[in-house]
Amino acid sequence: MTGLILSSAELDPRRRRILFRCWHRGIREMDLILGQFAEAEIADMDDATLDELERIMSEEDQDLVKYITGASPVPAHLKTPLFERIAACRPDFSPVTLEGLGRSE
Repeated sequence: MTGLILSSAELDPRRRRILFRCWHRGIREMDLILGQFAEAEIADMDDATLDELERIMSEEDQDLVKYITGASPVPAHLKTPLFERIAACRPDFSPVTLEGLGRSE
């Protein structure tokens, strides 16, 4: 299951390929982050933005998750408006606890 809502039928081949790669990263956290972001934005991206998105996607998933969640500082080459927009789409990955559900053990 990808979570994909957007139909890629209307997209050109490059955008379809990028959208697929965003939803099939290797770790679920990055599927959710990049997949949801790409689904919302890819149709309106120009070629330069697509190039930058592909550069961001070339980073290791484990590193990207750390940068996006704040576990590691974002390297200078990723301090871009596009990366900030991607990071802003981050779901809440906080662990679910019994306390968070209003219950105790």
